[in-house]
Amino acid sequence: MSIHDDVEEILFTEEQLHEIVARIGAEINRDYAGKNLLMVSVLKGSLIFMADLMRQITIHCAIDFLAVSSYGNGTTSSGEVRILKDLDQSLAGKDILVVEDILDSGNTLSFLLKNLSARNPASIRLCTLLDKPERRKANINADYVGARVEDKFIVGYGLDYAERYRNLPYIGVLKPEIYQG
Repeated sequence: MSIHDDVEEILFTEEQLHEIVARIGAEINRDYAGKNLLMVSVLKGSLIFMADLMRQITIHCAIDFLAVSSYGNGTTSSGEVRILKDLDQSLAGKDILVVEDILDSGNTLSFLLKNLSARNPASIRLCTLLDKPERRKANINADYVGARVEDKFIVGYGLDYAERYRNLPYIGVLKPEIYQG
């Protein structure tokens, strides 16, 4: 049995994802020209998006990674946010672009942006591949949004369920029997 069999419907194909990433990359190139850009990937979900987005960036930039936890193996946020891996460099004076896979409740990203803002960056903005505004609990919006999605359980292109399905080359809706089972 293939992991593809667990997907109910494909929301974004590989080609559509490439177009979304190229569009966001062009916006970032325009907005950050001449700035001290540091792209911060929120692991693990944004890894694939970040890798593809970096290849669209034609201006000078640096990258770093951090890992946070608020989900565990569940389907909804626990509400408790923990930094599992912090950044390797100082943010002072840098233009920070936090790169995330999905903006859902906003609780994790709200915590993270407050934490990073306290480190004296020149600026801080948020880039998310997907935005699920129906689920928002925190007062937060992304500066760069790939696409808005309905409140469905989606996987692929870095998004997971219990650490699985990140390797799907597209984004799809997971069959309910997989996560309700």
